[in-house]
Amino acid sequence: MNDQFPRFIIPGRVEIAAGSGGLPKINITTQVSTAEIYLHGAHVTRFQKNGGPPLLFMSAKSRFASGKPIRGGVPICFPWFGNRDGEPSHGFARITDWELAKTFAAADGAMTLHFRLPEIPGRPAWKNLRTEFVVTVSDKLTMELIATNNSSAAMEIENCLHTYFHVGDINQVSLTGLASAPFDDFAAGAAGARMVENDSVLRITKETNRVYPDAADAVEIRDENLKRTIRVEKSNSNSTVVWNPWTTQKLPDDFDPAEHKNMVCVESGNVKQNKISLTPGKMAVLKVVLQSRNH
Repeated sequence: MNDQFPRFIIPGRVEIAAGSGGLPKINITTQVSTAEIYLHGAHVTRFQKNGGPPLLFMSAKSRFASGKPIRGGVPICFPWFGNRDGEPSHGFARITDWELAKTFAAADGAMTLHFRLPEIPGRPAWKNLRTEFVVTVSDKLTMELIATNNSSAAMEIENCLHTYFHVGDINQVSLTGLASAPFDDFAAGAAGARMVENDSVLRITKETNRVYPDAADAVEIRDENLKRTIRVEKSNSNSTVVWNPWTTQKLPDDFDPAEHKNMVCVESGNVKQNKISLTPGKMAVLKVVLQSRNH
């Protein structure tokens, strides 16, 4: 498949191959890490430091098919978050084939890839929203979702990098950075009730679906099983979402409930009350940096 994208190939660093379901995927190799990104959804499906476990969780039942979201990795929820009548859940960006616009090898060995969301037929309301996604792979994973309003009227958008993290055992995981922060609880029966977490750490012991508004701080995921801590740093993100469906949330058949033991989502963006009103000519840049350290 490299011959279809010759100008983007960097031998030994950036290669393009047929991935699952025959979808084009980009394999990235640096001196310290490897990564994998599908053009479908500009979806990062793997990041792994050499000698370490994967940073990202992927469902074993994930579909890799046109028009279907990929389950796991880093779905791009855009230009809305959640459900919308008659529309795809979490927006159309994650089920659209993005264009690869540029690949770049930095002097320090980091690899940067630029993706562009094409104009979507039948969606005139969004045709003047220029959207780009920039991924830099090094000893950490840096992602920037950039939206520019090229229209003459304000546009309301939500953005979220819905990151699934791989953990060794959810029962040995704790999250810090959210203590005393109010959240809206959307787990079974909670119906969005406003609550506050009083414990200094958050442990996932049941179905968890929390939207933390006005939460811009970094979050750390401490994993005693894998003996590592993942740090989620973000900028221009006022919302944090924490999600694990446990075995009780009804899900599509692309996720095995048993897999809840090996994942937790910590999502960064601007959703619900933190949605963005993007005035003409203005740009919204959501940046998320993921890194890990061993205990």
